Amino acid sequence: MGYALSNGILTVDIADLVDYKGSRFDRTGFITQVTLEPGKHTFCVPESLISGKGTGGQGLCNEFGISRAIGYDTAPVGGWFPKPGVGLLQKQNNYPYQFNTDYLVNPFKVNVEAGLHEIQYTIQPLECRGYSIQLTKTISLCHDKLNISYKMHNKGSQHFQTEEYIHNFIGIDNHEVDYGYELRLPGSVRIEEPESAYTSELLQISKGRISWNKSPDRPFYCKLGGWENADGNCNWELLHKPSGLGVRESGDFQVARIALWGGRHVISPEVFVNIELAPGQSQHWSRTYQFFYV
Repeated sequence: MGYALSNGILTVDIADLVDYKGSRFDRTGFITQVTLEPGKHTFCVPESLISGKGTGGQGLCNEFGISRAIGYDTAPVGGWFPKPGVGLLQKQNNYPYQFNTDYLVNPFKVNVEAGLHEIQYTIQPLECRGYSIQLTKTISLCHDKLNISYKMHNKGSQHFQTEEYIHNFIGIDNHEVDYGYELRLPGSVRIEEPESAYTSELLQISKGRISWNKSPDRPFYCKLGGWENADGNCNWELLHKPSGLGVRESGDFQVARIALWGGRHVISPEVFVNIELAPGQSQHWSRTYQFFYV
């Protein structure tokens, strides 16, 4: 049945631990919908509108190790490696790790403490070739803000590096992506490493603001630069100007990189944090989302 947090301003729907069965996204705190109660406005959409297509993402769902899977390179074929928030994954072959591969999962055990305005997940580690990672994740509400905080503790004997980000699958009130949306970032934003010429042609940039020349007929992807040395109180802000609604994300960590993915029904700004832990070390970070009328 999942969980729901509500404070009269925001209602946040969270999937049950067994609802997402994939090997990509963190199964804890898998946020499927955020509703701004005044007006009953919604912000979250599925990764794909076609059943069975994509990797099963929806709403605000985070992922660890999309490009730096912990212990994958040294695992033998048929051996296991840890995917935080998911479990131990089984290595299928000697090809590089692929985030969209459906790996066999031995899921972590998770303790859940749920209240009206807050829910906390404690993921118990499974030792695997010297890797043993405990993760605590807390989701809470305060007025029109949603906070997601993390604590990762290396209880194993192996040093590791990885990264975390949230794949924000956003479609405000299910409005299709077009010139009505505007993505704002601090600084003089620029497109870097576009996946195709189509992405460069689709996106229009002016004074730190990104808009869409037309409604996309295929996925788009790029990295974003120019924000690194800018002053600002948020990492990004997405507005749907015709309806006067917006959402912004900020964090208490040094941003490693920002990317942008999307399609006709979805816009996903992605803000990455680097994680590096020696045995016995911990790392804390948090993200805050604000949902508002412009």
